[in-house]
Amino acid sequence: MKTRSAITFGPLTLGLSVLALVGTIGAVTTSTLAAASARDESRAEKKGASEASAAQIALAQRQTGSAIRHAEAAVGYQPQVVSYRMTLGQSYLKAGRFASARDAFADALTLDSNNGKAALHYALAQIATGDWAGARKTLDSHADTIAVSDRGLAIALAGDPAAAVELLAVAARAPDADAKLRQNFALSLALAGRWREAHTVVAVDLAPVDADKRILEWANFAQPKSASDQIAALLGVTPSVDPGRPVALALNASGDAGTSAMAAAAPIDTYMPGKAEAAVAPVDVAAVPESSATPVGPSIAGVVFAERKEVVQAVPVSVAEARVMRKAVVARVAVAKTTPVPAPPRVAAKGNFYVQLGAYDNAGVARDAWGRATRRNAAFGVHTPQGMSITAAGKTFYRLSVGGFARPDAVALCLTYRMKGGACFVRAGAGDQVAMWAKGRELASR
Repeated sequence: MKTRSAITFGPLTLGLSVLALVGTIGAVTTSTLAAASARDESRAEKKGASEASAAQIALAQRQTGSAIRHAEAAVGYQPQVVSYRMTLGQSYLKAGRFASARDAFADALTLDSNNGKAALHYALAQIATGDWAGARKTLDSHADTIAVSDRGLAIALAGDPAAAVELLAVAARAPDADAKLRQNFALSLALAGRWREAHTVVAVDLAPVDADKRILEWANFAQPKSASDQIAALLGVTPSVDPGRPVALALNASGDAGTSAMAAAAPIDTYMPGKAEAAVAPVDVAAVPESSATPVGPSIAGVVFAERKEVVQAVPVSVAEARVMRKAVVARVAVAKTTPVPAPPRVAAKGNFYVQLGAYDNAGVARDAWGRATRRNAAFGVHTPQGMSITAAGKTFYRLSVGGFARPDAVALCLTYRMKGGACFVRAGAGDQVAMWAKGRELASR
């Protein structure tokens, strides 16, 4: 990291003598004010650079508490320096403070809208705080400045693995495709429930035994209990209680704009109509080039993750294929860990968040989808389905959801469903009403 330490500053005695002179004559000239301002700016530059350098050293030594203190000080001295806000965001990430990291990267992106690294890290922090729709919007808006490999995996983690597969399938066939890109492609395939294809792509860069272990690890880590688990595992950090960054450090000191922006984010309908994976053609894995590269893991922002650091979002995979794949892998692996059993559902707190299950051609199709969803996930049985007609691209769809929950409960319900092979995402209420076929049942229950 470049600093301003090479800049020379005037002697401190000169500053003191000027102040003394001003006090004596009782008047301040324009030139004196300019000189004083320049000295203050120089001091701020010097202190900001020193604090930023100390923060980088602390990060390298994994002293996150110290890194945060120095990075906050650097931003305090020079709020408009993008690199200082990036260091602050990285320090928050390493400490598992995802909400503060999100706000720091949002400010960095405001200062430099073409900063692809800031955009990627902002999206990752959005995912970790449960704002999947906002993350997808960020990744789409900054598609030109984020590397395809990183953007593809981030899209998968943001709840749209089908789009990630479509994006990375093309890149994986390119002559310059590397092992990192292929592994991110394989993880996206696994997230989309396409385990056989994922195993084939993984095996391009790994020995058979290592490929088996990787697929088994992805399956075992495919049951996150909260939105932050996935990003925390990828970055190798532990989520912590986040008190929020100091308000004074917000860009223009106007408060945490990133927090309010997340709450007001309007999600997009990713799964419209039907299952997301249905729209993606099978990947010709034979077209993926062979490689003799050493074993690597999926990567984000140029960081290669070691084994047992990967985690996938809830896997939408057919029961039959999952059983066949697991038997084949376990047969070749000496020890397989037992998949933890999800805790029984509890009564959800009331709020304005909904779990959207899909958007269908009409209410009749949505009703059939609701039946399948309740058979797959019994937790839906105690809730009343919601529905509403929407128009997109000149066509009308019937959007199916369930909700009226607090955000954490909506996220937990969606994750439970996705662990059982379903597709869903969480969004704020948008005029959802009791589904047509459920109105009679609701009245009868009163």
